Amino acid sequence: MMAELILYTNPMSRGRIARWMLEEVGVAYETQVLAYGPDGMKGPAYRAINPMGKVPAIRHDGVVVTEAAAICAYLADAFPQAGLAPAHDSKERGPYYRWLFFAAGPLEQAVVNKACGFQPTSEQGRMVGYGSYGETLDALEAAVAAADYIAGDRFSAADLYVGAHLGWGLAFGTIEKRPAFEAYARRMSDRPACKRAAAIDDALMPKKE
Repeated sequence: MMAELILYTNPMSRGRIARWMLEEVGVAYETQVLAYGPDGMKGPAYRAINPMGKVPAIRHDGVVVTEAAAICAYLADAFPQAGLAPAHDSKERGPYYRWLFFAAGPLEQAVVNKACGFQPTSEQGRMVGYGSYGETLDALEAAVAAADYIAGDRFSAADLYVGAHLGWGLAFGTIEKRPAFEAYARRMSDRPACKRAAAIDDALMPKKE
């Protein structure tokens, strides 16, 4: 019998974000770890779940959700008792959506493009969704420096997603080390659910010979 909630992941992937979200939600879930390559993510069995052949993905009561930001938003709404999303009629709902998808769109595009050696000219900046790497980081810096949380007075799935990106980028040097970024990422990574998720995924990492 198939579990009600399954996480498809790899400990060396964005699946760590989905794991953290599941630990924040606090419900039981099954984990299926997939290897990179044709015998795992790129195989026909998993491509039937995600044709992109990438993780993470979740299956909840037969519903498949891919893309880490979408998984965070979905789980926050599917399990409202966890309090990870502002109420639909709250004024905080707008900032919540704004920064969750800012991190999934402009921030990730700007960071990945820079890491890959592409920086748009001022003319090209009109075409790309983030404008420039510097403008993107400046906008995010102002948001995380303004308050402890990015969308109201308590932690939400938007903080989780933004915090995960900042933590990863600061650790690997793809995001500039700015005091506001470091302080915010530290607050997010200090959460018990983040520590639990990291411990689970670290234990699944390939053993060094």
